[in-house]
Amino acid sequence: MSTAINILFYPKRRESDTDGKVMIYCRITVNSRRAEFSLRRTVNEQKWDSHSGKLRGKSEEVYNFNRFLEVVKNRLFKIYETLLNEEKDISATRVKNTYLGKEGKEYQVLEVFKEHNDEIESLLGKGFTKGTLQRYKAAYVHVSDYITYKFQLKDIYVRTVDHKFITGLEFYLKSKKNLEHNTAIKYIVNFKKIIRIAYANEWITKDPFFYWKASWKTKEKQYLTQTELDTLQNKKSFLPRLELVRDIFVFCCYTGLAYSDVKLLKFENIVIGINGDRWIKIARKKTKAMSSIPLLPTAEKIIEKYSQHPHVMNGHGVLPVMTNQKSNAYLKEIADVCGINKNLTTHLARHTFATTVTLSKGVSIATVSKMLGHRSLKTTQIYAKVLDSKIGDEMNMLKEKLAQEEKDLAATQNDGLE
Repeated sequence: MSTAINILFYPKRRESDTDGKVMIYCRITVNSRRAEFSLRRTVNEQKWDSHSGKLRGKSEEVYNFNRFLEVVKNRLFKIYETLLNEEKDISATRVKNTYLGKEGKEYQVLEVFKEHNDEIESLLGKGFTKGTLQRYKAAYVHVSDYITYKFQLKDIYVRTVDHKFITGLEFYLKSKKNLEHNTAIKYIVNFKKIIRIAYANEWITKDPFFYWKASWKTKEKQYLTQTELDTLQNKKSFLPRLELVRDIFVFCCYTGLAYSDVKLLKFENIVIGINGDRWIKIARKKTKAMSSIPLLPTAEKIIEKYSQHPHVMNGHGVLPVMTNQKSNAYLKEIADVCGINKNLTTHLARHTFATTVTLSKGVSIATVSKMLGHRSLKTTQIYAKVLDSKIGDEMNMLKEKLAQEEKDLAATQNDGLE
């Protein structure tokens, strides 16, 4: 174990020190990380030798104090050597706590994880959303299941988590839990935060995530083509529950609002814009970034259609939005009814707004970015790349078609010569 310790004594003046005396502190450094504590002894600042870290002079008082410092230093070195011999995690904080009689508690993974999740739950609506809490709770369950599967234990000490544990967790999530690559990585990133909490508090001396890097697979965003959107929009034979979900989905296709934002949409978010038309002005729930969206005729018609709905009449919102879970379940039925072979979700509507409704119609990427409430233009450029990919595919099809026509023409000309 390649660790190094350094011990330094130094004076620290306090506001209450007016008699020329200062408090002496001890600073412990282990592998470049520090911990310090007061020795609860004061000395005359003029007699302190910063170079040697002790008092100058030959008086009995000076001799006894410097002897005290040597005793403290020797005891700290002894604690360090004991920890080293026991092959325990060594940190400056651990050496300090052992000296002060505070060492003893070892933290466990799920214990720290649960405390973190409880803190998030207590801060819902104050910087954290239910979605964030749900993700961390799901990550907790996955890590708990892995610990049971791998070690046949209910919990393990944080200090036992290493790079092998992390890569093993990734393999477990993909092979045993059947999670897609990006989904598995998201849960490991959640777990990484828990380990970083332990590292920041010096409950562990090494960061097991130091050599682990999240690798994301690029996944092309799905969206509805204009034909698919028209089919969905014009379909008449829907059950009332499906018609409502379809209308909310179409509204999102023409506004770019995420599910969480359309659910929170109030009439005070609809204002008269710079061009005299009605605009939606709303801070996105996810990023708090402001979205500014002119209301297109299709979106206006949907607002008018549900203006007499009890949910709207009672002032609960602009539209009667169902839960995200129900909406996504009904969208699967809607896709089947419309013959759309895509995984319809509430968020796919936002993708459709960015691609089919705006960018493909010539709206600038900067304008689309502002309407979507993106903080960075790079986020919006993903949709532009999707369109470029689509253009490339269609042009390749066109090339093949033109090549076939040239062959057919050549064949016809040859027949004429014969």
